Amino acid sequence: MNELIKNEAMTLSPLAIKVNERLRVLCINKQMLAVQYHCSRSMISQYLSGKYRSNPDTVEEILNRFLDETEEKYQETLENDPKAKKKLEKMRAQDGSDEEEPEETPEKHFPEKKRILESSDYLGVLSVCQSCQDDRGLGIIIGRSGYGKTYALKEYSKMPRVAYMECDDTMSTKDLVTALELGLGLPRSTSGSIWSRVNRIRDFLNANEGYLIIVDEADKLINKYTAAKMEILRGIFDQSNVGIVIAGEPKLESDIKTVLERFANRIDFCYKLHGLSKAELKDYLEDWDIEEDAAEELAVRAFSARTGCFRLLDRTINNVLRVMKAHGEYTVTLKMVQEASGMMML
Repeated sequence: MNELIKNEAMTLSPLAIKVNERLRVLCINKQMLAVQYHCSRSMISQYLSGKYRSNPDTVEEILNRFLDETEEKYQETLENDPKAKKKLEKMRAQDGSDEEEPEETPEKHFPEKKRILESSDYLGVLSVCQSCQDDRGLGIIIGRSGYGKTYALKEYSKMPRVAYMECDDTMSTKDLVTALELGLGLPRSTSGSIWSRVNRIRDFLNANEGYLIIVDEADKLINKYTAAKMEILRGIFDQSNVGIVIAGEPKLESDIKTVLERFANRIDFCYKLHGLSKAELKDYLEDWDIEEDAAEELAVRAFSARTGCFRLLDRTINNVLRVMKAHGEYTVTLKMVQEASGMMML
């Protein structure tokens, strides 16, 4: 595997090497770069891995613009973050690792979890958010708890002009308006009616186009007595130049269809999370040395009809890594998975 990586790295252009370093230091993934510059993720990924066979002019123009626009932040990160500097030194050392060296036993390392798994669900959530922000649309994202919708939404909220808020059952209409003000960077109102504060939000959005409001756990804004909080969101959408994405568990979809017909008939984009596929699970664990029966047990954490989800898998992997380090072992066994699971309430 290491030999394949070396051979592939030799085909990278100087621009690709520089962009890969920049992404690693700034903790930006290829999907987020593609979203920000409105281009194909596959085009970016192929170019940065040395596999792009088409005319590179367009992708190179985008990547050079990315380097120019992030240069100041890149230099600031290297100056102030020792870990970022160490990351860069490690990458450059690996690039030169094909020089002849005395043969020695390879040093073993514990595997590292992927910070982001670009699954179809992850990309689907980002796509809805991007479409709603670009087209000032209304989108809905539906997914069971643990499928990763909140993680993907928070990743997208790092983009410019995105306000993210997470709801809970205790929120009043006043709390909702306060959360919107804070998310948009408006000074929190200490006086004034809900109506006047909502009008101030509308005026701000009409004067500052291009915003997206993400309302996570939106199903908690609806109960059997009232849907007034959702009506506030609908009013802001109708009277402002803004895109809105609401997200929640499957209950949200049924509630909107039965209680909020005026909300339902405005929805432009909809995505329903379906969970990990077997190929995505394999991709998530590609750098791990896992025995077959242990892999089957981890698959149960991902796919079990009753409790299986990405969150359960991810928590199990966290504990497996703790067990590996405690025992000083580098191969995941069934016994390790069972020990890791024993630390959790399943």
